[in-house]
Amino acid sequence: MKDSLAAFTGALLIAHGAMALAASSVDLSVKGIITPSACAPSLSDGGQVDYGKIAAKDLSATGTTLLAPVTLKLKVECEADTLFALNGRDNRLGSSYFSALSHIYGLGLVNGNEKLGGYGIGVFNPVADEPVQPLFSFDNGTTWLVNSSGSYMGHPFWNAFGDSPTPKALRSVNVDLRISTEIAPVANLTLTEEVPLDGSATLDLIYL
Repeated sequence: MKDSLAAFTGALLIAHGAMALAASSVDLSVKGIITPSACAPSLSDGGQVDYGKIAAKDLSATGTTLLAPVTLKLKVECEADTLFALNGRDNRLGSSYFSALSHIYGLGLVNGNEKLGGYGIGVFNPVADEPVQPLFSFDNGTTWLVNSSGSYMGHPFWNAFGDSPTPKALRSVNVDLRISTEIAPVANLTLTEEVPLDGSATLDLIYL
């Protein structure tokens, strides 16, 4: 009986040791592709949208106030035909008054917690070496949809240009980015002194 118990105990120890060994390592892989061509994006007016001074009395107390849309020209130039996408990053994430709309970027905060408003970046009129349409992807480029309504370049998804809908390898593309800005109801804001609109976004170029 003692021999059987010893054998059983030894088998348990061996099995435990085998499990410990099986769990004592993990694999890591480093992958990527070096592309022979590079692309450079640029924006007209230095990427600046300046509404100047806006009188608080001209803003709605109970509703949002839509400011006049401003169009910037986005240009992407590549050294050769290249597959790429664009992703907008909100540098004021969490400050949008329209928090339920993921494509709206924030304008900063008043007094640290009052959301000043928000703005969208509409994508219109792409002109490339060949006819293209605006496209967008919600799953990092796995599937693409045609952005036929010129909807917004939202920070949760990628934007590209092509058809069918499939991104095309392009050497250059010019596109209108329409900035639509709304100010939150001033009844929700402390405006006893000048408050700056503080929207900031970064457009990242992603090679596909």
